Amino acid sequence: MTLQSSPPGSHLLAKSWAAGGAEPSLSPAQQRLVVVSNRVADLTAPVQSGGLATGLGAAINTLGGVWFGWDGNRDGKTGGPLKVCQHGPVTCVGAPISPEDFSAYYLGFANSVLWPLFHYRPDLVDISSGSFDGYMRVNEVLAQQLFPILKPDDLIWVHDYHLIPLPSMLRKLGCRQRIGYFLHIPFPPPELMSATPHHGCLVDALLNYDLLGFQTDGDAENFKSYLRKHKPEVTISQKRVQTETRTIRIDRFPIGIDVTEFSALSRQRLRDTSLAEKPKNATPRKRIIGVDRLDYSKGLPERFRAFHDLLQRYPAHLRKVSFLQIAPLTRAEVEAYNDIRVEVEQLAGSVNGHFADLDWTPVQYICRPIARDILAPLMRQSAVGFITPLRDGMNLVAKEYVAAQDPDDPGVLVLSQFAGAAEEMTDALIVNPYDIESVAAHLDRALTMPLGERRERHAALLRHVTEFDAKRWADSFLEALRGD
Repeated sequence: MTLQSSPPGSHLLAKSWAAGGAEPSLSPAQQRLVVVSNRVADLTAPVQSGGLATGLGAAINTLGGVWFGWDGNRDGKTGGPLKVCQHGPVTCVGAPISPEDFSAYYLGFANSVLWPLFHYRPDLVDISSGSFDGYMRVNEVLAQQLFPILKPDDLIWVHDYHLIPLPSMLRKLGCRQRIGYFLHIPFPPPELMSATPHHGCLVDALLNYDLLGFQTDGDAENFKSYLRKHKPEVTISQKRVQTETRTIRIDRFPIGIDVTEFSALSRQRLRDTSLAEKPKNATPRKRIIGVDRLDYSKGLPERFRAFHDLLQRYPAHLRKVSFLQIAPLTRAEVEAYNDIRVEVEQLAGSVNGHFADLDWTPVQYICRPIARDILAPLMRQSAVGFITPLRDGMNLVAKEYVAAQDPDDPGVLVLSQFAGAAEEMTDALIVNPYDIESVAAHLDRALTMPLGERRERHAALLRHVTEFDAKRWADSFLEALRGD
C-alpha cells in the first residue's frame, strides 16, 4: 500500500494546533507514540533482533502508534509516495530514498563521518563534498513527510545518528509536540566532535529536542562538555540544559534486552548440527564465542591476536579450546569495512595455520548472520563470552550472553572497558582490548575459573540484566519524555 498524499485532515490538524489552537490534554494511556528511525522495523518477524526493535516493540504495541523511517529500498525517489502497512495498533510508514541520496546521506555523512567520529576514529572520517548537504536534505524531506501524519498530543521518539537534524526541521514546520532523542552509539568528547566542520550545526539541532538520552553517564558528560566549550550561552545543570527557548533534559538510559525471551531461546535444542557440541566420546573442548557485526569498532583483529597469545602463552589450552567468531558483513560499500574483512580473514587463517591439528581447528570464523534461535543455544554452550569492542555504545551481545547461561554451570563474560555495558556490568572480567597480553591472561582466568566464582559473577550480572531490561529502558525514557 502506498500513501500518495497526506491522511485527510491530518495536516490541517497539526497546522492549526501549531498556530496557536487549544492544546488538547490527554492521559498518558491515550497518547500515541511516534517512533522515527533510519529504517522501519519488521514487526512481522516472530523474534525481533537488535536493541531498537526489541526495546520498543512492547511499548509501541501497548500505546499504539506510528513507526516512521526509510523503507529500506535504494531505488526510490526521495520524497516519493510513502509505503504504509498496518500491524495491529502500529502503522509502519516507509519513506523512499533515491540512490544518490542514499549514497550521500547514509554511506556518506552518516557512516563515513559520524560513525567513525563517534567511535573515536577520526582517522577514518571521510569529509567528502556534498555528503553533508545530502544528509541535511534527506532529513528535511523526512520531516516534511512526517509532519502531516502527526497528531497534536503525539510523543515523538527519534533514534540514532542518522536523524540528528530532524527536530529542528520539524520545529520550523510548526511542530510543538514533545520530541525525544536516543543515541545508540557513543557521543565523543568535544575535541573529537569538533573534527567535523558541521559540529555546531549538529549540536544546535540536538538542542531542539525536549529530551536527550545517552547510553552512559560518560556520553552525557561528553555532550555537556561540548556545550561548556562551544556553547557558553546555554545554562547547564546536572540533568538540564537551558537555552533561550527551551529546557532540555539530558539523562542516561542504558538499553536492555528481553531476558525471558532470549533465555528461553537458549534452552532450545541446537538445530544447526554443524555447530553442535562434539559427541561425548570426543575430546572435551571449551568454546569461546564472539558475536559482532564486521566493523572496525568491534576490535576483531585485537581479539584474534589475543586468542593467538592465549594459545602461545598458555599451552595447557592447546587442543582443549576453540574460538567461534560470528561477524556478519555490514556496509560493504564503505572501503574501511572491506579493509577490516581482509585483515580478520588473514588473522583467522594465521591462527589456524600456526596451531591447527588434524582433528582440531582452533578458530571458526563465520562471516554471515546466524539466526537467534541458533545463536542463543550456542552462547549457552560456550564457556566464555568474548566481547571486546574498541568502542561501543552499549553492546547487547554481552547482555544476551549472560541471559543465555545455565545458572548452575554458567560461562564467564570477558568484556571491554570501552563498551558502554562495562559501566554497569562490573562483575564481568573487564579488559583493555589494546593490551593483548592482559586479554590473553583474562581468557586463561575465565577458562579456569572455579564453579563457585562463576556462579557468583553470573548471578550478579543476571540480576542487573533482568532489572534493566528492554521494557524498563523504553518505559523510563517515555516517562521522562512525558515530563512525569
